Amino acid sequence: MVDNKLNRTTKKLHKKLFFLTKKGFAIGQQDATSYGINWKHNGSEITDRSDMKELSDKLPAVFGFDIGHIELGESKNLDSVNFNTMRSLIIEAHKKGGIITISWHVNNPSNESSSWDTSPAVKDIISNGILKNKYDLWIGRVADFLKTLMYRGKKIPVIFRPFHEMNGHWFWWGDPNSTPEDYKQLWVETVELLRDEHKLHNLLYTYSPNLLDDNDDYLKYYPGDDYVDILGIDIYDFNNSEDYKKSLYNDISLLGQIARSKNKLYALTETGLDKIDSENWFTEVLYPNLANSGISWVLFWRNARKSHHYIPYKGHKNASDFKKFANFPKTLFLKDIKEL
Repeated sequence: MVDNKLNRTTKKLHKKLFFLTKKGFAIGQQDATSYGINWKHNGSEITDRSDMKELSDKLPAVFGFDIGHIELGESKNLDSVNFNTMRSLIIEAHKKGGIITISWHVNNPSNESSSWDTSPAVKDIISNGILKNKYDLWIGRVADFLKTLMYRGKKIPVIFRPFHEMNGHWFWWGDPNSTPEDYKQLWVETVELLRDEHKLHNLLYTYSPNLLDDNDDYLKYYPGDDYVDILGIDIYDFNNSEDYKKSLYNDISLLGQIARSKNKLYALTETGLDKIDSENWFTEVLYPNLANSGISWVLFWRNARKSHHYIPYKGHKNASDFKKFANFPKTLFLKDIKEL
């Protein structure tokens, strides 16, 4: 484990994630209760509304959130979710028995533009870089928010997934905008700031590259076993289901081999088909490749609008396919993991 002072509830979550793989895999979605198709949580009264629940009468087992813009001291994240509302939704999800995973689309510290501004910046925020003090301030703001995630006097366990898809070229921390050595140093320093300086002992750290090309090395940017709790991978279907199925099979097989050799958990940390145009995608494309894969969970991306969503909504042409998928024996929703 990354943190030998990990609190008891986070240790229990870690053990539970191992145990649930014997039953199946947990189902998650990004921003599931924050907003959906034609609705947004206004924060006035905390509810468990989600497109997934309205469609299948089931809440996800894994609730994804993103804290991008917390580093800037803003009141809302990059997707306009108020941080006070987010905190309440996280607490409510945990109270119900849900698993919390948090990503961080952090702005580029060199110019405060978005994560997708690929101006090199990593070398400036590590060691004695010219922006190191700025990054330390940003990490302090992350820590301040995470410290407020409390339930009954205890910090809520969080699966923290920063600097994902580092083998892609679209983020300022990714290849070729950062060297593997600088990326590893950034990861190590981030963990040490959160764990040692800010005394956060409720985080499980997750390393998640993008899908692998033929010549990619999954561990190219890996900061080492002492700094990673969970191995993940992000794989999307870009309207070519045959390529997607090959990527799922090949990449998750490799992921499982590496994870088992290191005695680590592993997960499909992001996936989906935008707008879900392919028929029977959940039951015939996704499920057969995940049913016996050994992953702990799968996280579908967000339902932002009708032109950008990853879970069907009522009236969607593939609504019945998702409901069938939701009733398969190895798909585990909130109720299922509570009963484990």
